[in-house]
Amino acid sequence: MSRQLRDVVVVGASAGGVEALRQLVASLPADLPASVLVVLHVPAFTPSALPSILGRAGRLPAATARHGEPLRHGRIYVARPGHHLLVDDDAVALSRGPTENGHRPGIDVLFRSAAIARGAAVTGVLLSGMLDDGVAGMRAIAGRGGRTIVQDPDDAMYPAMPRNAMLALEPNHVLPAADIGKTLAKLVVEEAETRFATPEMVTWENGVAAGGFQSLGAETMGVPSEFSCPDCHGVLAHIEGGDRYRCRVGHAWTAEALFTAQDSGIERALWAALRALEEKAALALRMANRARERGNEHAVTRYTDRAREAENASKVLRDQIAGHGEDDQP
Repeated sequence: MSRQLRDVVVVGASAGGVEALRQLVASLPADLPASVLVVLHVPAFTPSALPSILGRAGRLPAATARHGEPLRHGRIYVARPGHHLLVDDDAVALSRGPTENGHRPGIDVLFRSAAIARGAAVTGVLLSGMLDDGVAGMRAIAGRGGRTIVQDPDDAMYPAMPRNAMLALEPNHVLPAADIGKTLAKLVVEEAETRFATPEMVTWENGVAAGGFQSLGAETMGVPSEFSCPDCHGVLAHIEGGDRYRCRVGHAWTAEALFTAQDSGIERALWAALRALEEKAALALRMANRARERGNEHAVTRYTDRAREAENASKVLRDQIAGHGEDDQP
């Protein structure tokens, strides 16, 4: 058993996470003897202002992570938009591997890689956000003897991610964002013992996120499900007893994220159908007018009836779309 300090902190946040991150870093000391790595869900092709926001909020320098740069104490490494952020031994790694829960960077990817690379030296922090990205990664950290901290759901702008983590495991600390930095300053000087082996599934998933293990067969991943991947429409396979899924090319989904993605897909399909119906009605009316100019009353009646049918179906579909998702309204 090797002894080491808990000198790697990984932080994940999503909706409502910027303010929580600002509060966290504001209370970190300037001489923090640990590296801090941060994933915030951001659009892939949007420049992120998060490094400058965090740099102004606290006393630690913050910068967008660069592939291969060494981990240094007293620094904040922020995930690059469109890239997974991983810990690779004592360095930072970036990857364009498959999305997880529709995100790249993914929180689970960072947490899982840190657990593999540094074991009990890792402390995982999960902040405000929707759905449950980061929960599997928190389990991986806890399984290797690392520490886990969850933002108090009552303190989070979006409490779903913290609450889902608390349902999946017993975090070492549940705290308001403003108190997390002080707790981290105490944890990172503790000695830790890496006593637990890395589960094979965690190692395998880390390889997928890093961009390896291409063209995976369903038999490699688990039992094929009846669901398709929202990203590539390939067959999803059950992993972790059906709570999570992966497709042949590696896209990963929790059940909750998959449900939400399917809901979005249904809405897109409804809008596409509505567009097709309205175009059909407009074209039928144009053809009816052309037939009227030619004196073909039989064709006028036929096209007018078809236009009316499409308009009626369009109205029904519009009403359906207007009510779609109303069960989710407060």
